[in-house]
Amino acid sequence: MNSDLKGKVAFITGAAHGQGRATAIALAREGAHIAAFDIAKQLSYPGYSMGSEDELQSLKKECEAIGVSCEIFRGDVRNDKDITPAVNKVKEVFGRIDILFNNAGICAYGLADELTEEEWDAMLDINLKGAWLVARRIIPVMKEQKSGVIINNSSIAGLRGMNRLCHYAASKWGLTGLTKSWAIELAPFNIRVIAIHPTGVNTPMNDGLAFLEGTTAKEIAERSAGNLIDVPWVEPDDVANAVVFLSSEKARFVTGSSFVLDAGLLTR
Repeated sequence: MNSDLKGKVAFITGAAHGQGRATAIALAREGAHIAAFDIAKQLSYPGYSMGSEDELQSLKKECEAIGVSCEIFRGDVRNDKDITPAVNKVKEVFGRIDILFNNAGICAYGLADELTEEEWDAMLDINLKGAWLVARRIIPVMKEQKSGVIINNSSIAGLRGMNRLCHYAASKWGLTGLTKSWAIELAPFNIRVIAIHPTGVNTPMNDGLAFLEGTTAKEIAERSAGNLIDVPWVEPDDVANAVVFLSSEKARFVTGSSFVLDAGLLTR
């Protein structure tokens, strides 16, 4: 491997499946060691299947087969009692954390006046507060080593309104604001911060939303999107490739900005 990511350490939330898993594998192929953090259990809201312990274990095996180390952690991004021991363990094992991919997130439909307070709180706490809780523990590590990259997985919903998804859009717009604010705070420490904004992605979340709505994943993607390029969604590997690029020296002057991966949707 000749990648400048060889030997780096990436902490990925929501790593068991979907975009997080694809990104873990893509970074592993570049020679990065992986810390995979996932709740790995069912949640009452939004009610579709989340990542599992088996998926975490298989991710570990797949990364190790590539030739890198992979530490796995079951935990909730809403709970500092899960986050802090995981970060401390990564520091103990690897001595550093170079990349944080704040990827953990949920999505579910609901009209503003019909959402419960519990549903609103779950969306904001997982998608937005969780990103801050994790970064709060990792930023000091990056400050000490005077380097690092934080990539927040927002969405096209972090740059536009979304019907029946006001709580989701609020959480993703929040990530956009966090990104720009952290970029200002952390530039003196040579830490870059970027938000990525995918259109619909072909992940288990799409299947979960389809189940909740009584429709198909393709219909969910087309309803939520409207891409210029004639695809219902992009693939997890497309997101992973973006994260690899943004984490690398090829993107060394990219910070505080939004990386849009929308198949042309926002041009409409």
